Amino acid sequence: MTRLQKAFDAIDKANAADPHLSPDGQPEALLYGQRMTAEQQALYPDASEPLRIACRGQHVERWQLPRDAYPMDRAGYLAWRTEQGRRHAARIAGIMREAGYGDEDVAAAEKMLTKQGIKRDGAVQALEDVACFTFIRWYMGPFAEGRDAEELQRIVEKTARKMSAMARARALEEFTIPEPFAAAFRA
Repeated sequence: MTRLQKAFDAIDKANAADPHLSPDGQPEALLYGQRMTAEQQALYPDASEPLRIACRGQHVERWQLPRDAYPMDRAGYLAWRTEQGRRHAARIAGIMREAGYGDEDVAAAEKMLTKQGIKRDGAVQALEDVACFTFIRWYMGPFAEGRDAEELQRIVEKTARKMSAMARARALEEFTIPEPFAAAFRA
């Protein structure tokens, strides 16, 4: 077994403990990690092992720190998200070390998972592109339900701004994005 497979297996085992189940009965975190890997393989087939691991483990054990543990405002959301990134990075670092990865690879994955360098670091940006594609393909529809058009437009614009030019162009090719939402991907 390769060290990459060992890391994937450890992430999947951790995420299989998610008590939140998808409609088809799978642990949500496990399914999310698998979807992230599928999007990574499609967008960045030649990705480094640290990027592959960061994609698979982006939300490792996310349910252990629920969103409502922080104030339900923007500042609370940002604090929760920052702490989640720190927790995910620490957990993935441990998994990578157990699988046989060295300090350089571990540090690369930690940098990606804590989002240090979006728009400046290619690997960090690649992880963000994969996360945005996963959101658009699997979670945007349910997330949009019950939201007004103005709020949804802001969410789409924020998502598009996080993406690289390549990913925005690919999104326009792969997804049927109605106007005025599509304009955010052409900006």
